[in-house]
Amino acid sequence: MSTTTAQSAHTAGQPRIRHKAGFWFVTGAFLTLMAFGTVPTPLWPIYQQRDHFGATTVTVAFAVLVVGAAAGFLLLGHLSDRLGRRRIIVPALLIGVLAAAVLAIWPTLPGLIVGRILSGVAIGLMASTATAYLNDLYHEAHPDRPGSAVPTVVATAANLGGLAVGPLAGGVLAQWAPAPLHTGYIVFAGLMTLFLLVVLASPETVDTGRDRPVRFALQPGRRTTFGAAAAVGAFAFAVMGLFSSLGAIIVRGELGITSYFVAGLAPFTAFAASAVAQLALARWTDRSVLAIGTTLFPIGLALTAASLYHPALWLALVAAALAGAGAGLLIKGGVAETVRAAVPASRAGVLATFFVIAYIGMGLPVVAFSVIVRYAGLRPSMIGFAAVLSIGAFIAVTIARRSSSEVSR
Repeated sequence: MSTTTAQSAHTAGQPRIRHKAGFWFVTGAFLTLMAFGTVPTPLWPIYQQRDHFGATTVTVAFAVLVVGAAAGFLLLGHLSDRLGRRRIIVPALLIGVLAAAVLAIWPTLPGLIVGRILSGVAIGLMASTATAYLNDLYHEAHPDRPGSAVPTVVATAANLGGLAVGPLAGGVLAQWAPAPLHTGYIVFAGLMTLFLLVVLASPETVDTGRDRPVRFALQPGRRTTFGAAAAVGAFAFAVMGLFSSLGAIIVRGELGITSYFVAGLAPFTAFAASAVAQLALARWTDRSVLAIGTTLFPIGLALTAASLYHPALWLALVAAALAGAGAGLLIKGGVAETVRAAVPASRAGVLATFFVIAYIGMGLPVVAFSVIVRYAGLRPSMIGFAAVLSIGAFIAVTIARRSSSEVSR
């Protein structure tokens, strides 16, 4: 090899190394911010006892995160297509640090509401942008793998893996660290600050000098596919919202377990199973992934309802694992269909819309569920909740698969 050729190879290799490192920096930042969003999960019983919250107040305090996330997705989530990915990820982490400070310093209901709204805004900025950024970074680092599913799998696993880590970390810190309503937020503020610094060293992947992209643009004939994929995401995230908001309270109330660590196990199990299922089936086709997810999802929900009639921790955890795995596979399939449906220059904007719909599914159904519980009781309400979500997910998956097949012909 000549000196000139070697220098060219070295020059070409350096950016790829930066893109590879940036891929993992952004993955870590994505996972950490999502984990921060679910850190309060095992703390809800503490807030409930201290301030005499009812289940509806807890679900509202959880669901205001959705309000912030929807604002972030709708108003700002698409901007990375025009301003650059890094210029949106960094403010997302800064807002996350601010949210952690508010939650740690102001541990009353107003502070909880403000902190959760800020957390939602940070997630709204991060989720769609990081998903698009990881796709960009991976394909820049591996131009020889244009059709690889790795970035989508890593992005979805970071999203749901982070949501899984949050309850576990929050439960561990609440159980064994001092000041349970402060320590977890302080720890995550430090982690988000660290990732903010390393993300600043990651390369930008968007040409900010190009013409302004259309905010929401789909490939021809993909509108039905996108709508069905977003509905799949909403039904799947509704289960995650249930475990995140009421999971710890149900474990405490129905099983009589007072450990904050154990209270975080059910939501951790659901989110962890979701991430693990995606990684395990990373090489499977989207059609197979959606089919398996559609099977596991109702089984897990049925067992969740059964665990209320036959309270046992092992049954509750098995149910959470199956429901979470099914939901994770549905979300993976929904994200993959959304990425394919989007015009590449508008990918972040299309993903932002997908996540708005998915996060509405995470928030509104559990608020409705908590209200219905007051009149119909927990057990019948859970049966109805499981039936509606299972049927809805099946219909949405069927429409998405049929529409995608018709477009591909």
